[in-house]
Amino acid sequence: MSNAIRSAPREPAPQDPTAARFGGISRSSMRPPVAAGPPDYRAVVDSAEFQQLRTRFRAFVFPMSALFLAWYLTYVVIAAYAPAFMGTPVLGLINVGLLMGLGQFVSTVLIALGYRRYAERRVDPLIDDLRADPPREGDR
Repeated sequence: MSNAIRSAPREPAPQDPTAARFGGISRSSMRPPVAAGPPDYRAVVDSAEFQQLRTRFRAFVFPMSALFLAWYLTYVVIAAYAPAFMGTPVLGLINVGLLMGLGQFVSTVLIALGYRRYAERRVDPLIDDLRADPPREGDR
């Protein structure tokens, strides 16, 4: 920009006809709210709220993962070392192996639904609280 443009006198702001209704304060003089700084992610990770969130998450995920892994490995081991047992008829052409295989899918769906319910009650409220008021840069 040239100096002539920069030093040109400013024209007064047009009068706001609605200013009188708001105590004589024109909207042009209102400042936008100051945006908070970005979250301080180190402080978030170090916060007690985040540690509690991780603890609650792990309280479901680790035991359920171990349980499902044990169930899956049991199915694989029985299928490998006891084929006669897996071939035992239960109802017509349906045998134990087929039921256990379908049980893998059923257990996966049940675990997913269980986690959804657990997360809605125990994890999501903590996430909402942490998102609503995270530690910000400069808060230290």
